[in-house]
Amino acid sequence: MSRTEQLITQTGAEEKSRGRWLALSVLVLAVLLVAVDATVLGLATPSLSEDLKPSGTQLLWIGDIYSFVIAGLLVSMGSLGDRIGRKKLLLVGATAFGAVSVLNAYATSPEMMILARALLGVAGATLMPSTLALIRNIFHDPKERSLAIGIWGATASAGAAVGPVVGGALLQHFWWGSVFLINLPVMIVLVIVGIKLLPESKNPVAGPWDLASVALSLVGIIAVVYAVKEVATHGPTWEVWAAAALGAGALYTFVRRQFRLTAPLLDMRLFKHRGFSGAVLADLLTVFGLSGLVFFLSQFLQLVQGREPLEAGLAELPAAIGAVVTGLVAGRYARRYSVRSIVTGGLAAIGLALGVLTLIHKESGYPLLGAALLIVGLGAGFSFTVTADVILSSVPKEQAGSASAVSETAYELGAALGIALLGSIVTGVYQGFTAPAGVPAAVADAAHESLGGAVEAARSVDPATAQTMVHAAQESFVDGLRLASGVGAAVLLATAAAAWFLLKGQKLQDGIEH
Repeated sequence: MSRTEQLITQTGAEEKSRGRWLALSVLVLAVLLVAVDATVLGLATPSLSEDLKPSGTQLLWIGDIYSFVIAGLLVSMGSLGDRIGRKKLLLVGATAFGAVSVLNAYATSPEMMILARALLGVAGATLMPSTLALIRNIFHDPKERSLAIGIWGATASAGAAVGPVVGGALLQHFWWGSVFLINLPVMIVLVIVGIKLLPESKNPVAGPWDLASVALSLVGIIAVVYAVKEVATHGPTWEVWAAAALGAGALYTFVRRQFRLTAPLLDMRLFKHRGFSGAVLADLLTVFGLSGLVFFLSQFLQLVQGREPLEAGLAELPAAIGAVVTGLVAGRYARRYSVRSIVTGGLAAIGLALGVLTLIHKESGYPLLGAALLIVGLGAGFSFTVTADVILSSVPKEQAGSASAVSETAYELGAALGIALLGSIVTGVYQGFTAPAGVPAAVADAAHESLGGAVEAARSVDPATAQTMVHAAQESFVDGLRLASGVGAAVLLATAAAAWFLLKGQKLQDGIEH
């Protein structure tokens, strides 16, 4: 080969390499926005409550319906991307995400807000599996792919923690709807740049898209998570048992149907692999701890400690910093030591940090909170990044969309359960506080709906009574926070022990794939 030919070949390789990393930057932009939207509303809760006046149950639905819908549709959308093309699905989803964000920003009632958040979840479900599946097809070298997944995972983990910072900065100057309008310019950039930079990929022999399976997975996941949320808040009722039975039945039928289909939405045989199942479980519960913590600490910092929205958002920044730092090196460390040691260590770190928060009280200083958030972020970066790599490298690249959907379903289901279960524990304990004597029944009822409702209701009574009522409400909220932290710690530490056994012998790939 002549010197000129060598230069041409080298230049082409460099351009191709640059193109891969530029394409990754577009994908990271999409995942950042979806992750931020899962938690950005946390800081807007007080001002949104004042404007739309939702009940406590409606407020929880506003907070978690987005993640519920995403979780219910991810498997279906990942499979759809395998069939029609991941780039096409990503760009259509990005367009819809921007448009529906405007509807969220200008919602005028709690019911409209819940519907708008649900539609945003539908659009978000098209984005997440497409991003990870495209990484699987763009990066063929396993070590390069591990770094790319590390960047992706750090962005996803950090996005959940950055949400409050973004929300705080906007709420300092604008109304609560601004936390949604920021999606519009970002999605415009994503679509314009993505058209040029992203390669198209799909499974050439994927088969038809089974609509019955789509409906079963959606109904099953939403019904089960709803049942968990309601039993944590109101205890077991016939409605809860009916929802649980409906969800379990739908998921059972979904699984049976996948084994019968020649072109299943999700290849259930993947779960027979111990390492794959362990990675999915660890993935789900990592995000369970991270998102639950971020959601209820946002309210604690504002409504209990009286911080401004931006200050509260910045206070949660250590979680994002920790997730970025460990996410970028997680793949390298998993190869040097072992997958199970890194994942188990990450889960245990989150569990221990949540355990520390059982000591929290109204006057707790920031060093305790900041240290707990940093440790949670460090643990999440390690665990989430490595499990995503394990899940994605377990399948042929033609099935990347389905595998990505499993990882993303675990992520979003973890976020939904973190907010629903831990948030419901906080709410359940909170609602037990006693209002001062002489407070009108209507005011007391409003105060028991949520801590934001108590602060708002206190304005209608005399200052001394208001102070007593708000103090009682805050103390009750902190009691709930301590109990939720203890439950979260127990769950994460148990998962760490399970991951140690489930991930035994699991390794990340080395060398170039052919």
